Amino acid sequence: MSTIQSRFSESNFFKRLDLNLVTVILVLNVIGLINLYSATHGITESINTRLFWQQLVWILVGWGVFFAVTLSNYQMLRRFAWPIYIVNLIALLLTDLMGRTYYGAQRWLDLGFFRYQPSETMKVALVLVFCRYLSSVQNNNGLTLRQLIIPGLATLFPVAITIDQPDLGTGLLLLGIAVAILFFVKVRTWIVIAALASLLIAVPVMWSVGLKEYQKNRVLTFLSPGRDPRGTGYNSIQSKIAVGSGRFLGKGFRKGTQSQLEFIPERHSDFIFSVLSEEHGFVGSVASVGLFIVMFLTIIRIASQARDRFGTLIVVGVMSIMFLHVIINIGMVIGLLPIVGVPLPLLSYGGSSMLTTMAALGLISSVAYRRYLF
Repeated sequence: MSTIQSRFSESNFFKRLDLNLVTVILVLNVIGLINLYSATHGITESINTRLFWQQLVWILVGWGVFFAVTLSNYQMLRRFAWPIYIVNLIALLLTDLMGRTYYGAQRWLDLGFFRYQPSETMKVALVLVFCRYLSSVQNNNGLTLRQLIIPGLATLFPVAITIDQPDLGTGLLLLGIAVAILFFVKVRTWIVIAALASLLIAVPVMWSVGLKEYQKNRVLTFLSPGRDPRGTGYNSIQSKIAVGSGRFLGKGFRKGTQSQLEFIPERHSDFIFSVLSEEHGFVGSVASVGLFIVMFLTIIRIASQARDRFGTLIVVGVMSIMFLHVIINIGMVIGLLPIVGVPLPLLSYGGSSMLTTMAALGLISSVAYRRYLF
């Protein structure tokens, strides 16, 4: 701690910070708050006020976490990566045994003052154990099957538990994060071909025995939303109506009929982008997506400037979390992907999501901060 304080006092803190990253995160936070206020305007005033102020508190706490992680040396996570992963795995198991159920899914642990969703923090924990293991593995020809055993098992357990909750979207997201990191590190070609072939065989099996009825309905509704417009297709249809009705400039702040009249479901969380598109139109949507692109380009630059392989892998892993969240959330909102419970980073309401996102971005900031320390 004294080392951190001395380094902090000896140099310009803001000069070491990646201000481009900090700025784009802050702007997205502000956009998220503006849209949350509008999204909850049609709800009972006390609920509206509570959601808005709760999110503001999560953002402020999140920034505290962000700067704390930035000032901490990310190299310490080499030692603590596996303990962090194991604690998260235990939390996932406890959620399966005694978690709170909302909307038919048992995904949260009630801590009294806070509803904690272990599957959110597991995304970061999974990235850390992958970085810890893969930073010590060198193979220019690509990882062998033997070298993939530990990453494979580390991925299998949380994915299986999360899907059982049931939370298929987050389970597949964890799998996607693992695959993204492995592709960056490089895997032998024959293993990739074998994995793709296995996936093709597994899809019909999963459809027959692995998916629950409501999950099958989501896929069928994605392929044909009009098959059940008042049931499983309702969310997708209302979301696309909101996005399309915004046109070029949008209907204006708090003037979106789909959001204000409460046609859009979960408009403060999973469908926050529908509210943004309806009220701020094509211009607002493209501007928001543009900010995410700026963030990703900044993250890529930080990865290329990292001082070591461990730091580079951390940045790549966190970027895979952010990128998959953005693609999946916006994709489902505009009807390009099935509806799943995946929030939009920095914009959607939610304490677990916000704190995890800010901590993950803090890891990237820590890597950027330390490229100036010699």
